[in-house]
Amino acid sequence: MPERVIYLDASALVKRYVEETGTEEVQRLLVGAAVLGTAAITQVEVAAALAKAVRMGVLDGESASEALAAFRGDWRSFERLQVTEIVISRAAELAWERSLRAYDATHLAAALIWQELLGESVAMVTFDRELWEAANASGLEVWPQEIP
Repeated sequence: MPERVIYLDASALVKRYVEETGTEEVQRLLVGAAVLGTAAITQVEVAAALAKAVRMGVLDGESASEALAAFRGDWRSFERLQVTEIVISRAAELAWERSLRAYDATHLAAALIWQELLGESVAMVTFDRELWEAANASGLEVWPQEIP
């Protein structure tokens, strides 16, 4: 996806900072992106995901702290889509229509509204099956092309 507008949810963004399945592919994808965006709630989700990884013994505290510091250092380089009343209203509709979890519906609403405002295609990058399927059904480009 060279020179694309890319929206990342937390499941994809964590792979930029933590070595796991899909990390290399995400890194290659991001190199060719024109713009990287995410919802402001991603800041909470990434911190929570890293804390959970420490609790579960997947990451040690030092590695998680380094990943969080790197993420925080990059935060301003992302287009940070604000979670406004309009986004929340759209997310509530999507949560009901597509049976999505709250933050997944919020990510989908933010990406769809961003695409509408830009007037060009936005690719949703996610490793969450339900969000991937909903984004695909909603007319967003999705990446990866097939969800494992």
